Amino acid sequence: MAPNDSAETNGGTNGGTRGPAAGRRKAARYIVPVAVAGVAAATIGLVPALASSGDPDLPKISAQKLIEKIAASDTEQLSGTVKISTDLGIPSLGGLAESFAPGGAGGKGGSSADPQERMTELASGTHTLRVAADGPDKQRVSILDDTSEYSLIHNGDQVWAYDSKSDQAYHATEDRAGKDAGRDAGKKSGHPVPEGVPTTPKALAEQVLKAAGPTTSVTVDGTAQVAGRDAYKLVVKPKQSGSTIGSVTIAVDAANGVPLKFTMLPSSGGKAIVDAGFTKVDFSKPDASSFTFTPPKGTEVTEADDAKAEHKAGKGLGDLIPGADAAQLGAGGKGAGNTKIIGEGWSTIAEITTPGGTGIPSKASGDVPAEAQQFLDALGDKVTGKFGSGTVFKTRVVNALMTDDGKVYVGAVTKDALVKAANSAS
Repeated sequence: MAPNDSAETNGGTNGGTRGPAAGRRKAARYIVPVAVAGVAAATIGLVPALASSGDPDLPKISAQKLIEKIAASDTEQLSGTVKISTDLGIPSLGGLAESFAPGGAGGKGGSSADPQERMTELASGTHTLRVAADGPDKQRVSILDDTSEYSLIHNGDQVWAYDSKSDQAYHATEDRAGKDAGRDAGKKSGHPVPEGVPTTPKALAEQVLKAAGPTTSVTVDGTAQVAGRDAYKLVVKPKQSGSTIGSVTIAVDAANGVPLKFTMLPSSGGKAIVDAGFTKVDFSKPDASSFTFTPPKGTEVTEADDAKAEHKAGKGLGDLIPGADAAQLGAGGKGAGNTKIIGEGWSTIAEITTPGGTGIPSKASGDVPAEAQQFLDALGDKVTGKFGSGTVFKTRVVNALMTDDGKVYVGAVTKDALVKAANSAS
């Protein structure tokens, strides 16, 4: 049986009934929290479909009920292996991290174990993660390589990261009072893991479902088996044209409502932008030793305060691209300071006026290293219109038009949509 019930969503509901995510819905929400033109992307991409023993025969369920099942899931304990990969259509960020982030990626004065640097690896290539969780205060994520392992361990107020290849470690102590206050305000506080870096299908699914609204169609489209678990397939699609996102499919565990697999396809067709799924999963309590860490003898340990000083001293890619933080706006028609929101839903565009009306930094001006200029040139298309002239920087998800007179138009939309927005604003 292939359940096939739909909800043309108003927050994932039928008939206008308020669903569990309705209170959190935002009209303008970037579906993937990536910074423009490849800055610290935080999504995961293409992998072959996970092995399946056939589509299971499950009772029918509506899209609304399946969304409610995800929201109501109280599963806080699990361990397993997640296969993830990224295809955002940008050059590999591995070398860029070392070139543009002084002190990062094991550079002089930094630590190769710093999460702010290492988690950006998930922006490109294929990776295997080993994950474990036991409630909100105990998590572990390990990135596995052929001969080494990078682990990030959170246990109470202690956070450790360890890179076995370089024998370097990173340590931070959380401000528990600050974290609790931040949680109450719906914000994350005092945690060294970069904001918006999802490492499980559940984290990705929550971001998409928060964005679901009147501009979104949600349906249940059959069943699947993922990591030996029976699952329903929830399909989320934009109703609007102009989005770079074609659809998102979330495989939801039929028994406990935990998302097991997440696949994002581009509107232009072709291979997936995002495909992340468990290859093994166990919902029993992980062993307590999973969340303990003592640096091996001789390990070089960097404390969080020292790492922060190194980051402040350096210039990263985000400093080289005006308005790079715009891709993380959560809007509802509101922008910060010099930012204006155009449109809503999947076709939302942020219009940003750069300080002093400056255009794109150039190698000739001495503001951009040669490596960064190569990166920008590889992504850019020159365009003209009523607005004048500018350059569109492309990824497979977030695109940005940077005009020569210092305005930036950015969103998970096509090049044509950006040019149209710039022309309309002129």
